[in-house]
Amino acid sequence: MRGYYPVLNALGLVLGLFGLVMVFPLAVSFYLDDGATRAYDEAILITFGAGLALWATTRHARRDLRVPDGFLLVALTWLVTPVFGGLPLIFFLPELSFTDAYFEAASGLTTTGATVIVGLDALPISINLWRTFMHWIGGMGVIVLMVAILPLLGIGGRQLFKAETPGPMKENSLTPRIEETAKGLWTVYVLLTIACGVCLWLAGMEGWEALIHAFSIMGLGGFSSKDASLAYFDSVPIEMVTIGFALIAGVNWATHYLAFLRHSVQAYGKDPEIRWFFVVMLGSAVLLTVYLGEAHAHADLPTTLRYVVFHVVSIATSLGLATYDYTLWPMFAQMWILFLGSFAPCSGSTGGGIKMIRAIILYRQVYREIVRSLHPGAVRPVRIGGSVVPEHILHAVLGFGFMYMVSIVSLTLLLSATGLDIITAFSAVVACINNTGPGLGSVGPAGNYQALTDFQTWVLSFTMILGRLEIFTLLVVMTPTFWRR
Repeated sequence: MRGYYPVLNALGLVLGLFGLVMVFPLAVSFYLDDGATRAYDEAILITFGAGLALWATTRHARRDLRVPDGFLLVALTWLVTPVFGGLPLIFFLPELSFTDAYFEAASGLTTTGATVIVGLDALPISINLWRTFMHWIGGMGVIVLMVAILPLLGIGGRQLFKAETPGPMKENSLTPRIEETAKGLWTVYVLLTIACGVCLWLAGMEGWEALIHAFSIMGLGGFSSKDASLAYFDSVPIEMVTIGFALIAGVNWATHYLAFLRHSVQAYGKDPEIRWFFVVMLGSAVLLTVYLGEAHAHADLPTTLRYVVFHVVSIATSLGLATYDYTLWPMFAQMWILFLGSFAPCSGSTGGGIKMIRAIILYRQVYREIVRSLHPGAVRPVRIGGSVVPEHILHAVLGFGFMYMVSIVSLTLLLSATGLDIITAFSAVVACINNTGPGLGSVGPAGNYQALTDFQTWVLSFTMILGRLEIFTLLVVMTPTFWRR
């Protein structure tokens, strides 16, 4: 057990800092006098106290973390922080069970956006702010933020960054020092979040509503302060701002950082994912607009185009905000946008799914195998952006794709065995593992999962974390081999 003390020591620091993060909604609650101040007082005391106690009891074992330590710390962080993230909700909403509070916080931190709370319109501003603020701090990853701080305390961050950052070729750093990379990414993240909030305010949202939804949009989370989601505002300018910043958040944040660092847009032209990302968005919007127009799903073409473009971007990027009950569309359209969230977001974005880079690699690998079948002697390496993809990356992507499908099938069967109808079970698993939020059936556009049993809720909580950690990070820790090291 002592061999894991350095990991527990780092986890104590993470929890302590997570407790300090709650000071932000506490300050808002105190300023607005919205009645939630005591809930934050108690949550901060427990969270910071637990982190301090864990850190103090293991401080003698501090050392630089090895690669396995990084995986364990990432897994523990995402499994444990929802316990404390749900405390303000439990204290303010005593009718909320621990299961539901954990689900809500896990949904917030994994940027899924599925909720079990109704009556959002009546909640204090600070509570809705905390829900979407969890999206924001979880969007780029709690650990990526920590690597800018932990090295200063004698705990290395490179292993954490490798375990946390999405994408198959994620070991490549942007700057020689990982803390500089983290700081640079967060600088761009903060600036674009401010820009998003200002644009939402100019588009017609009130100040606090704009801030709440800016956190949700830039984290590609999907929580809203309204039960009707973005449909409450019924505003084309607000929807246009949301679409624009959701597309920005769906692009690799490393690309944004490089463009910011070099004061040039050339980085976007060199990113091999971006053109596929926008082609998929545009093609899907055109296809569904024509399809729904032929099906007379809406009164006219402009209305059809408005709802199609918004939901294609929202679901495909895994944002999950809604302006219309798309379960009224024909099943083909519903399934199309649901599957878009499985692969459309770029690697290194705050989106979920397998990521566009993996989809490209899988497509080109399949095409290579077809060519090999016709020409067995042909040498045709898989290339991305002019570079040859190493064989170990190909094998990793194929393995990931297999485990992704196995996870969806297994979890769907598990939920079906509990009596959940197949459409709801399947779409809930897909929506949660892709960190999208809304699914189909009884977990439709509003993304409300309140009707599920406690067991079903725990299964989907696990599914959200599994998807956020891109499956292998969590599965590695669950193997017997890991614990025999």
